[in-house]
Amino acid sequence: MPNSLNPLALLARRWQPSATFVERAALATVVMAVLIVVGGGAVRLTDSGLGCPTWPTCTPQSLTPTRAMGIHGAIEFTNRMITDVLCVVVGVAILAARSRSPWRRGLTRLAWAQFWVVMGNAVLGGIVVLTGLNPYLVGSHDVLAFSLLTVAVLMWHRTREGDAPVRDLAPRPVRQLTWVLAAATAGLLLAGTVVTGAGPHAGDARKVHRIPVDWREVTQLHTDFVWIVVGLTVALWFVLRATGAGAGPLRRVAELFWVLMAQGVIGYVQYATHVPVGLVEAHMFGACLVWIAMLRVVLSLRERPAATAEGDPALPAQDSARGPAQEPAQGSGVTTAV
Repeated sequence: MPNSLNPLALLARRWQPSATFVERAALATVVMAVLIVVGGGAVRLTDSGLGCPTWPTCTPQSLTPTRAMGIHGAIEFTNRMITDVLCVVVGVAILAARSRSPWRRGLTRLAWAQFWVVMGNAVLGGIVVLTGLNPYLVGSHDVLAFSLLTVAVLMWHRTREGDAPVRDLAPRPVRQLTWVLAAATAGLLLAGTVVTGAGPHAGDARKVHRIPVDWREVTQLHTDFVWIVVGLTVALWFVLRATGAGAGPLRRVAELFWVLMAQGVIGYVQYATHVPVGLVEAHMFGACLVWIAMLRVVLSLRERPAATAEGDPALPAQDSARGPAQEPAQGSGVTTAV
């Protein structure tokens, strides 16, 4: 498509948001991604999963819930509206990333990736409703929500980086340890998803199919993953200290440790008190914080300075006051797709 017909390119010629605006737009997507997880938890914990029994409308005759549907219909419909707000926030992030001067293609791609994850998860959420809260689809719905959170955090982090090649700030064995930590944390969240799919909070007051595993056994597996992650976190802190890592990585690992401690306290208390709704919701919020903290640990072991046309990362990138980045000319062989 010619650049003159590309509305995003036209917008970029007329509006150059500041770096601060782009960073805040990216942070807003992180906040909304967390809200999506917490909102979905509220739907499940209040037995409102089928508050709107069909999709994309709330009933076959109405887009919105009726008075007769009560609080459950209102909760489920509100959760659907949160997705609409998320779409707006992601849209702003796309426009801001695309209009920033100089144009950073990688940042724009991360913004678009969020859009497609949101669309895919919205459709999956509809299928979840139409299948009567199939627990495997509900679990997949949760996994996609954390995938969105991952991309949102990556974009937020990238807004504060340059586009020069990545510089590793730790030896390869240390970086490999962080990837083991990341894998263990992913296993922790997946085990928690299975606990949810097998546990007492099915998402609807009527009988709903559950994952056919012993809830207490899978809870023990979840607990085992907790201690594996805690052990890896402590080990990583000592390894970073021994290898002379900077204050930044050590601070990120310490943050992860304390988030894990708080999350562990909530987890043990909720189990001992027979999983009350309020503590389960707090635990889901804590899961988001654990995942964010882990991602920040991984990202703290690298840096990407600002790049220049000459390729010298020590010099500042093109100043936004110079105007928008130049698009490749037609026929140059360089793609201009967003």
